[in-house]
Amino acid sequence: MSNNSKKGFFLTRWFRRNVLGHDQEMKDILKEEQVQTPFKTMAKAFFAKRTVRVGLAGFILIFLFVLIGPSYWKLDLSDQDSTLVNLPPSNNFMAVPKEINGKVVDIAAGRTYGLGVASDGKIHSWGYTRITEKVNIANIPEDVLNADIVMLAAGEDHAVALSADAQIYVWGNTRLQQGKFSSDMTKAMKAAAKGEKSPKWDIIQLEASNQFSAALSSDGTLYLWGNSNMADIKLRSQYQGNIARVALTSNEYICLLKDGTVAYTGYKDKGSPFAAIPAGLAGKTVVDIAATSGSVAALTDEGEVFVWGPSTSGEKKVPAFEKKVTAIYGGRAHYDALLEDGTVVSWGNNKYHQADVPMGLDGVQKIYTGNFQNYAIDEKGNVHTWGLSGFLLGTDSLGRDLLTRIVNGGRVTMTVGAISVIIATLLGVVLGGLAGYFGGKADLLIMRFAEIVGGLPFIPFAMILSAVIGTRLDPTQRMYLIMVVLGVLSWVPTCRLVRAQILAQREMEYVTAAKAMGIREGQIVFRHILPNVISLLLVSMTLDFATCMLTESTLSYLGFGIPLPTPTWGNLLTGANNSVVIQQYWWQWVFPATIFGICTICINMIGDGLRDAVDPKSQER
Repeated sequence: MSNNSKKGFFLTRWFRRNVLGHDQEMKDILKEEQVQTPFKTMAKAFFAKRTVRVGLAGFILIFLFVLIGPSYWKLDLSDQDSTLVNLPPSNNFMAVPKEINGKVVDIAAGRTYGLGVASDGKIHSWGYTRITEKVNIANIPEDVLNADIVMLAAGEDHAVALSADAQIYVWGNTRLQQGKFSSDMTKAMKAAAKGEKSPKWDIIQLEASNQFSAALSSDGTLYLWGNSNMADIKLRSQYQGNIARVALTSNEYICLLKDGTVAYTGYKDKGSPFAAIPAGLAGKTVVDIAATSGSVAALTDEGEVFVWGPSTSGEKKVPAFEKKVTAIYGGRAHYDALLEDGTVVSWGNNKYHQADVPMGLDGVQKIYTGNFQNYAIDEKGNVHTWGLSGFLLGTDSLGRDLLTRIVNGGRVTMTVGAISVIIATLLGVVLGGLAGYFGGKADLLIMRFAEIVGGLPFIPFAMILSAVIGTRLDPTQRMYLIMVVLGVLSWVPTCRLVRAQILAQREMEYVTAAKAMGIREGQIVFRHILPNVISLLLVSMTLDFATCMLTESTLSYLGFGIPLPTPTWGNLLTGANNSVVIQQYWWQWVFPATIFGICTICINMIGDGLRDAVDPKSQER
């Protein structure tokens, strides 16, 4: 057997005997003497306690959650949406009631809710329907419930319905004239109630947007009403009576005329970005139009789609269609195109999967599109949905998904805590090792310096450093600063622990033997003595990890840590000092506090378990 083979054999045997305890020659002796290897003894003692097992399992789950989670819940620091602010935890934005499935007459999709009318004329609502503290779309007026509804429209904060007797109803937020009809509308509805029919009040299209609504009659007369300060709801007289279809943006509108052309009919004229009709539409016949909040689209009789306006979410990137497009529909920032073979193609903003058409969806007859939701009716009358179904942990005051921010904030908090502990441990081990081994003036100098650092008021001093230095740094550099500050100010306990252990170890026989063999002082400290105190060091690092996480979160909570919009578990709790948030938006502080509390408790349970496992006096032999 060669020297290398012998060396490998002995190394393998030593590892199996001393670490794994698999050496057959030693098994009988170990069994007889009831002796185990130090590693197995410590592991057995560590896992013997149920609290330690629970803490370890909890920490591993949270660690994997914040490690893998950002791949699925991707963070966009510029993300905010005023239409999704302060939404509670929910998953029912597209929960269409069974009562209308297969019996749909019309569906209106709002920003977080839906309304549907079945063949019996009754209205059903679903999703998060609360608009304000006192306004709820689900509180449908009694006269609407008793009416035979044939058409619906859903706006940002109000809903509109048309009954079979040509009456229009508005409910929801009506404080900004959303329910104030013009005199000719009121007169036409009164005449319809008396049984007098008029082509000027034969409503064929009903639309609602941000605080304004529109109704179009069969003779081309367009009626607009709502908040005129918010939207352009005026109509130039030369177009009245010549309108075939209308599409509403968030504060403007565009019309398809009866001659197959598209026109901006509002009073802004060339001042509107939608007035610049694409040159490609010249000489072509438009058969359908649609709009998002910031763009409009036109469909020609040849199946071509043109999009224009100040869109920023990819609405203008019209895909290639395999079949001819027969109809188009617009959400808040995406479009749906219905093809002649009954399939659907979506494009535009896909943040909430509103452009992810379900696989195998075909035979579609009609599509109803909301801000972030889509409802497709197939040839059997069944409803198929895709898009935003809700937020599992709710949203914050800027409309940001709280789950996404908790996941990514946890990664930042754990990273800061881990790096801070590493810095503190390196400083503590080096300084404590030198002080404990060499003693004398080195010990005196190092420990007096440690007492000065340890005597500093930690939180105020960290706040001062962060405030003075951090103002010149961007958020990423600020995060690195917090890591260094926490590490530099947290090394004193580790230094004292290492010093005390080395003071006890340096008088041992193996240290005397190492000196006699001529081994250098530095190697004796860090290669011979330090491995014998590494177990206590692991305990200290584990407990310090939780402490650094808490300290970082405290600084962020107080506004001196990592600044927004970069999330951490600390700055996610900033809103908890607001009585309105505590009482009305409980999810904004309960969920971050819960996961942070569980994580720190689990780490402390692991640290306590390690401390008991490495302390032989705590084990009963």
